[in-house]
Amino acid sequence: MSALISGASSAGVALPQRASAKRTPQRVLPGFRLTLGYTVLYLSLIVLIPITALFFKTFTLTWEQFVFAVTSPRVMASYRLTFGASLIAALVNLVFGLLLAWVLVRYKFPGKKIVDALVDLPFALPTAVAGISLTALLAGNGWLGQYLEPMGIKLAFTPAGVVIALIFVGMPFVVRTVQPVLEDAEKELEEAATALGANRLQIFTKVIFPHIAPALLTGFAMAFARAIGEYGSVIFIAGNMPMISEITPLIIIGKLEQYDYAGATAVAVVMLVLSFVLLLVINALQTWQRRHTGASS
Repeated sequence: MSALISGASSAGVALPQRASAKRTPQRVLPGFRLTLGYTVLYLSLIVLIPITALFFKTFTLTWEQFVFAVTSPRVMASYRLTFGASLIAALVNLVFGLLLAWVLVRYKFPGKKIVDALVDLPFALPTAVAGISLTALLAGNGWLGQYLEPMGIKLAFTPAGVVIALIFVGMPFVVRTVQPVLEDAEKELEEAATALGANRLQIFTKVIFPHIAPALLTGFAMAFARAIGEYGSVIFIAGNMPMISEITPLIIIGKLEQYDYAGATAVAVVMLVLSFVLLLVINALQTWQRRHTGASS
């Protein structure tokens, strides 16, 4: 055999070369450096440069001016309302968004496609229109408010109205995040748990919930982040009464109208930092949940 190979090589016959053990991986997108540069430029123009300008404008204040701007009683009251209402709305969406996604995935009923389309209504509806609609519905002379207020239940122009508006705009985030995960869930695991004698509560807590928990936390984080920065749908139903129903974005708008740009950016920086810390904690919980689920499986 070696004689044949040596003879073929001496005769000038080209032999196939052995493929290299290490092959250069082919990139899916051509021009990696170009696309990476475009991505960095886009993020810089849209995200990094505005945030940097926000901090630089805030640095024009002295420390005493900054503390006074972000800790005045009116601003502190707006923090409590904004973050408190956002947290309550996100928790409500966490529960009822899961229920709605469960019904849309696991059951068939007349008008299912209409209900599924209505979930996306807050995405398509302008926030100002949503606020006006909720006000017309819940005000003292509204369709529901005229029956609720005689019973002592006042929703419009109160913090409760703020929570309702934030629930409305945040619900789709939870539903659309959990729905595809439920659709991809393996029914065989539930059938196996049933065959082993598990009841419905055990199946949900031991089989289904660990699978959908990361998606639930993601939907919660998205709904919470949207609620913190919401403005259009809230100002119409909140009443905007200082120390009672005034949200932080309205405080920022008011400072801008008074040409207090440094004070507005100072409050915005506080909102940005607090939101980032909360989202960082939520992402850490998501990572822990994924690792815990992977280790248990």
